[in-house]
Amino acid sequence: MKLHADPQALRATYEAGDPFPHIVIDGLFDDAELDAVLRDFPSREQTRWMPFDNPREKKLGFFYESSAVSDRIRRFLDAMNGFEMLLFLEALTGIDGLIPDPYFGGGGLHQIEPGGFLKVHADFNVHPKLKLDRRLNMLIYLNKEWREEYGGHLELWDAELRAPRRRILPAFNRTVVFSTTDTSFHGHPHPLTSPPGVTRKSVSLYYYTAGRPESERSAPHDTLFRE
Repeated sequence: MKLHADPQALRATYEAGDPFPHIVIDGLFDDAELDAVLRDFPSREQTRWMPFDNPREKKLGFFYESSAVSDRIRRFLDAMNGFEMLLFLEALTGIDGLIPDPYFGGGGLHQIEPGGFLKVHADFNVHPKLKLDRRLNMLIYLNKEWREEYGGHLELWDAELRAPRRRILPAFNRTVVFSTTDTSFHGHPHPLTSPPGVTRKSVSLYYYTAGRPESERSAPHDTLFRE
């Protein structure tokens, strides 16, 4: 898989990201590669999604034990856990020794239907099975001709939760990478206003290390939702 970006050249931009280290990369993957993933992206009826429907989140999630996907999507997910991707992300972020999640716990395919949302939160910090420290998120968007008025922006909030410092439209072949700590607050808090049948599709990948900087340590916790 060819990646159309030089991670070393982008590292300073990543590290200077506000309100926390992050970067938005358009066209990182071949359009044809993501077109193929999009063609096979399952509808609500085509696989066993994990539904979330509560005041904090309304979405369809991936569950490795029951969400069947095509061979093409499986190969793409495996590639996101491969050494080429890990080396790219290490060079981009400066985080050495990244470890992928073979279980795609909380990650994998995501789909948000009209009216859906994901309130502002900081992610869980320790993998429940592997007991590794969560360090990095990578979100790949698959939404062609996505309009501003549909909403669905990824919002990055400051640590004091005063306001979103950046709003990112989930456009096709747009990749967002950001560091995860107890104050990397983000979400898609406003209900989606896309037309009936038009869903917000993405692939989420999470990466870990065996240990983390002392300044970022905290007791293991689940997702920290904030009003």
